[in-house]
Amino acid sequence: MLRIGVLAYPGCFASEVFGIPDLLTMASHLAAHGPAYDVTVMSPRRRVVGAGGAVLTVAPVRPVDVLVVPGFELYPALDLDATLTSLRPEIETIKASAASGIAVVSICVGAFLLAEAGLLAGREATTAWLFAGQLANRCPDTEVRPEKLVVTDRGVTTTGAFSAMYDFALGLIREHSGSRIARATARIALVDDARPSQSPYVEAALLPTAGTEFSQRVKRKLDQEMRYDLAQVAGAFGVSTRTLLRRFRAETGQTPLGYLQSARVRKAKHLLETTDRTVASIAAEVGYRDVGTFSTVFTRQTGHRPREYRTTFRRAGV
Repeated sequence: MLRIGVLAYPGCFASEVFGIPDLLTMASHLAAHGPAYDVTVMSPRRRVVGAGGAVLTVAPVRPVDVLVVPGFELYPALDLDATLTSLRPEIETIKASAASGIAVVSICVGAFLLAEAGLLAGREATTAWLFAGQLANRCPDTEVRPEKLVVTDRGVTTTGAFSAMYDFALGLIREHSGSRIARATARIALVDDARPSQSPYVEAALLPTAGTEFSQRVKRKLDQEMRYDLAQVAGAFGVSTRTLLRRFRAETGQTPLGYLQSARVRKAKHLLETTDRTVASIAAEVGYRDVGTFSTVFTRQTGHRPREYRTTFRRAGV
């Protein structure tokens, strides 16, 4: 059996503690050779109360093949430094597990615990798209990939937001029990086993606003006009093109063109979800003369071709 330990700790999401074990249980029932996974919810503490007051029954930490670290409640008012300091026993457990050769996996913002344990330095990683910028700021030596659902780099795996735990679990089942069992498990659980990216789920309005008044005004102009004329934009704000590029990048981490492409895709997503307009009409609406170019940019940012995106995310009643 593959031995899997789920590290429970104060404030962790109970659903992320039990989501992977539940899916592995389904896979075990489908496997002809019987149970293939030995899962233990464990903790260096005797008593654990998760998010929302859920009391979790835990076993002492023991040797496993894979250690899973669930996410926790992360919200704007939370003192993240204080929270991580209070979880020092868990962080030491993560560090010791990795040092002994155990594969370590974080779910959602559990990546912040892995970072605190020093596991993400020099690695690629992902986390919930909403908090990817925050992780990148805390870990400048980590290449944070917010579009990825699952990233594995030299024995350390991180996943995107919440339901990405199922993408990881299905990958584990596929590797350990075979593609047929993974596919059947996904079908029974109504879990998508072919999601390519977090990008289609990003809601830009929920992301922290980057930049000062200058870059915000530039963004508003680009949002309104949906076209790119660098000299015209610079002239509208009384600066040179070089100054515009330098200030905008310093404040937002993007170029004006990069921001405009994201804004165009964001508007196109809304139109695909809520209207019957053709892809060509939508491409023109958001500033693309060539449908092929629009499709390429849209696919690169969302992981779906425009028509595929409409099929997947079209809102009921349209």
